[in-house]
Amino acid sequence: MSLLPNSRTEPDGSAVIRVLSYNIRSMRDDTDALARVIKACAPDLVLVQEAPRFFRWRKKLARLARAADLVTVTGGATTTGPAILSSLRAGVERTEDILLPPTPGLHRRGFATAVVRFGGTRLGVLSCHLSLQKEERHEQSGMLLDRLAGMGVEHAIAGGDLNERPDGPAFRRLADALTDCRAAAPWGGEHTWTPSDPYQRIDAIFATKGIEVLGCGVPAGHPGVTETDLRAATDHLPVLAALRVPAG
Repeated sequence: MSLLPNSRTEPDGSAVIRVLSYNIRSMRDDTDALARVIKACAPDLVLVQEAPRFFRWRKKLARLARAADLVTVTGGATTTGPAILSSLRAGVERTEDILLPPTPGLHRRGFATAVVRFGGTRLGVLSCHLSLQKEERHEQSGMLLDRLAGMGVEHAIAGGDLNERPDGPAFRRLADALTDCRAAAPWGGEHTWTPSDPYQRIDAIFATKGIEVLGCGVPAGHPGVTETDLRAATDHLPVLAALRVPAG
């Protein structure tokens, strides 16, 4: 497989960044394998789903970040699962953890959001884990778009576990308004669930229209990412994207 571009700042002030979206199943699996996968991808941003939410959850997430040479930005139990990690390259301008309206009988959902800077660029970031229930999931996709629009930034990315394939109404709603990075520049593998027998794409990264997608997909075969680690780390495969964010 071809290699994704490395992170860098271009002469025109634009930033090439790597973004990883990963459902880590509350770190209930092989956390050493999980950290190795994340570190090998050399991400600037990690959009986490199912971060630890209970006893000592902050310490667990911080330990994972440290093992992958990253820091915790926001999220975790405060969003019922979504979180954001970053490299030290990112300057964090602000964060906001958002709880979505609850539906009786269903797990409450939330968004982890931040505005970060890479050199001369400013970027809105959102990590999500949408509902298992179709109607609620569609409503949440609209809330996601509203939240991105209200972040006060020209450029933004969103990613996560959508619990839906690309032909579903929530996924289509997001892809109609944003760039589905995998569809725009396929790279690596396509299907994200399950690691032992991947057969469907339910995890994705989206970007606003001004962001150039240089490649996006499951980093199976990427240097340092082994099939053994991918299977052991969690019950989803990660999605890695290389993006060029305009300056300004």
